[in-house]
Amino acid sequence: MNVAFERPSLWQRARPVFTGFDGWLALAVLLLCSAGLVIMYSAGYDHGTRFYDHARNMLIAALVVFVVAQVSPQKLMAIAVPLYVLGVVLLLGVEFFGITRKGATRWLNVGVTVIQPSELLKFAVPLMLAWWFQRREGQLRTLDFIVAAGILALPVGLIMKQPDLGTALLVLAGGLFVIFFAGLSWKLILPVLVGGAIGITALVLAEDRICQPDVEWPVLHAYQKGRVCTLLDPGKDPLGKGFHTLQGMIAIGSGGLTGKGFMKGTQTHLEFIPERTTDFIFAAYSEEFGLAGNVALLLGFIFLVFRGLVIAAEAPTLFSRLLAGAVSLIFFTYAFVNMGMVSGILPVVGVPLPFISYGGTAMVTLGLGIGILMSIAKSRRLMVS
Repeated sequence: MNVAFERPSLWQRARPVFTGFDGWLALAVLLLCSAGLVIMYSAGYDHGTRFYDHARNMLIAALVVFVVAQVSPQKLMAIAVPLYVLGVVLLLGVEFFGITRKGATRWLNVGVTVIQPSELLKFAVPLMLAWWFQRREGQLRTLDFIVAAGILALPVGLIMKQPDLGTALLVLAGGLFVIFFAGLSWKLILPVLVGGAIGITALVLAEDRICQPDVEWPVLHAYQKGRVCTLLDPGKDPLGKGFHTLQGMIAIGSGGLTGKGFMKGTQTHLEFIPERTTDFIFAAYSEEFGLAGNVALLLGFIFLVFRGLVIAAEAPTLFSRLLAGAVSLIFFTYAFVNMGMVSGILPVVGVPLPFISYGGTAMVTLGLGIGILMSIAKSRRLMVS
């Protein structure tokens, strides 16, 4: 008796690979990437191949999303400790053997290529902390939060020493989000918030005295002090340290309600906006699309973060919930810090606008974050089905 088996089609064999992707999250990223391509064409049309390079970086990031989405949260948890240890070892390598450029030692030659290890820690730290709290689930004590603080402080301290305040801020934020979601008491959070508010108020009131050239600030480098003082009063050095902030604010204000129109930004195309395709691309976007465009962009980021938090809420394990929640709010931190520094409400710290700013390393890092969210969403859907 002959039994014939129907050979599965190519789609039937490939379908499990594509099953479970979160469509709403993909839509949010697609909309933001579309906005990024539009403004990059305008802001970077005279920057050689910058538009095409930006599109290429997006395709590479999409490949990263697809690959990482195939890795289950269980496997992500298994690589958390090795990835964190590798990141810290590389940071120590930067400390002793790093390459210095423009006064900062942030790069390391690993033989094949030159890398910036601090980028790895943006997600290695949340992975490590989520792993730690998963191990301590159901028996958390104050000591566990102290250990978590140490896990976070080590890479942040090494990155600040390079110095790289922008990346240190993102790594710190990612770690703090995990610790917060793990159940850190508001009794510990509120005093820090109140102390921060008091410190900022005192800083503003004492600006004339503490921003004198002969006054040194503890912890911060001289250029970092300069950025804070420039934030407090950019008009003191309008053609020097305050130039970036002032031109960004002028571009945003000149956009008005509906903007000057695509390819019609005078501040942008007359090259008044510095770094208009990277850190300050939001100023170019605001000038051409105005308040209406800014609202649309903000709604895009809000939707992205909200969808990520929904994925976190539906995640089946503590590790997945903590990781998804932290990754979602990392995207919020990116957007908030970039828009804040361009608008003149935060110091200039070199943080890109997600999916909008030019930068291959940053785009791949963002793709890694979206891939992690897709992996967690996919595991949930496959479990339910």
